[in-house]
Parts: sequence; structure tokens; C-alpha cells
Amino acid sequence: MSVIISKLEEQKQVNGLDFPLLVTPENAETAQNEASFLKWIEDNKAELHGLLIKHGAVLFRGFPVSSSDLFEKMLDKTDYKNMPYVGGAAPRTQVTASRIVTANESPATETIPFHHEMAQVPTPPGYIFFYCDKASKTGGATSILHSGEICKKFFDLNPTFAKKVEEQGVRYIRVMPEVTDTSSAIGRSWKETFNVTTREDAEARMTEAGMNWEWLEGGDLKTETAALKAVRFDEETQQKVFFNSIAAVYSGWDDARNQGKKAVATADGELMDDDVMTALIEEMRINCVNFKWQDGDALWINNHTVLHARQPFEGERRILASISFKE
Repeated sequence: MSVIISKLEEQKQVNGLDFPLLVTPENAETAQNEASFLKWIEDNKAELHGLLIKHGAVLFRGFPVSSSDLFEKMLDKTDYKNMPYVGGAAPRTQVTASRIVTANESPATETIPFHHEMAQVPTPPGYIFFYCDKASKTGGATSILHSGEICKKFFDLNPTFAKKVEEQGVRYIRVMPEVTDTSSAIGRSWKETFNVTTREDAEARMTEAGMNWEWLEGGDLKTETAALKAVRFDEETQQKVFFNSIAAVYSGWDDARNQGKKAVATADGELMDDDVMTALIEEMRINCVNFKWQDGDALWINNHTVLHARQPFEGERRILASISFKE
């Protein structure tokens, strides 16, 4: 076994396990030589995947991941299959020709609330990978939260409402601009969201996803998803998870076109309970882990069992990302 487990000041214990798990180099060669590091990833990919499923999040620190290209090569040495970023709301920029994009480019002053990546689409990614190209000097933590842990809190807060959400699922309603609005955390255009150039192609994508839509003045597009599961049972880890974007939509989908509190509802149209959401968001804040990025860090997240968020920051910060299909 050549995977070295270390301790992180900010980590916590969830079900007796480190969260996130911190992995560091086994020797100077792996820490300094890119070829040795990439071979180490390839040789240990099965064990690393097992640790990711077991712990929910794995942080790699001290390895020679010095660029977006090296980050991509790291992922290419695994069995994780690249997934195109189609359906997400956040503004992003393609960084490499293949699998690396910028993380959410919303303004530094904005908090990005907790969510499972692209939970508002029929087939969300199985895994998310983050890379710290440039850590901010102030703020900018990526917050992570065990979904099973917060799911229990949700049912404790209001069992009746939680049961309804579990049984009915939720619908997400969003108005997208024709041209990406980088001043908004959810300002990704409908062209980029669906990776299309025409209305006809966008309508084909929405039809495939079971969505309803309405074209608005100025080229905006109002969409409503089919009812999607919001509480799921994860077979791989044998736990019930709060797999949705409810908190993110409720508290973060506010811009010139959208109002978050009216952007998510149960299948029969009931909006989220204000008291429950206020209490749940506070529980998320209390139970999460915020860790300070260091340049060259790579973080793997099991999107089916862990939610993530972003804290505001000052100064330069550049976090890159990639997503993958579930194995």
C-alpha cells in the first residue's frame, strides 16, 4: 500500500472517518517528479477510488500538480470518463481542449450555496474534481458537507414536509439569458447551458430532458424541469442522501431574471417551507468543513454523497474543475 494518509487541521470525523481524507506523497520522488506522480496515480487508481467512495472527498496535497495540463493528465490516468458540462447554471470557461473548465465564475463577493453538482438535470455527474491554480489570500474556501448527514437533519426539522419532498421530488424553474451574464452566479446563457447555437437545438435538448419552456422577450428562456428526485438512496454507500440543489436555488438563484424562493417547488407546485429552509441552511453552515486552498491542491468529490459550496474571497483566485460520469 503506497497511499499515505495525513491529517488536515480543518477536517472532521463523519461516521468515524476523516472528512475530507488528506493524501500526501509517499516520498520525494512522487512529490517532485511529474512522471513519477502520474505513474503513482495510475498504479493506485483503484485504491484511491475506493477511498473516495468511503470518505466522500479526498484532498491531494504536496504533489507536483503545477498546471491545468498536469491536472488533466492526473485525471487521464484514472478510469473516470470525461463528462461534458451541459446543463449547469454557472458561468464557466473552457481551459483545456478536453476536460478542464473554470469553477463557477460568479463574483468574488457572492457565496455559492451548498448543492450537488447539476442535481437539476436528469443525469448529473458522479464525481467532481477541483484544482487550485491560485489560492486567494483572503476567504475563498470550498465548503464540503456530507449529504447523508444533512439529510437526517432535514427529516428532523419537519418530517411531514421532508417526506413530501422525498415522495414528489422537486421542479426547478430558471430564466436563462441568451448571452452569458457573468455578473450573476446563475447567468450562464441557454446557448452555453445546452451547448447549442439555435433555439431549435435548445428545444430538442429540453424535450429530451422532459422540460417545459417559454421563450421570453429579449431572447431569454424560461425553463421548468420535470420532477426530479430530491432525496435518494445511494446504493454504493447504503445511505439516504439530500441529493438536490434546493438550498442553492432557494438562497442563491437571485438575479435580474430570477427569484430563488420561487425557483424550486414540489411536483404539485408547493414552494419550499421558509422556516425549514432557514434552519436547514444554518445546519449546513454548522456541519460543513471549510478548508483553505493551497496552490497545487486537487480535491476529488463523490457528487452522489457530498455537497459543496464556495465562500466569498478577496484578491486573485483561480479554481479549475472537471466532472465525470458515475462508474
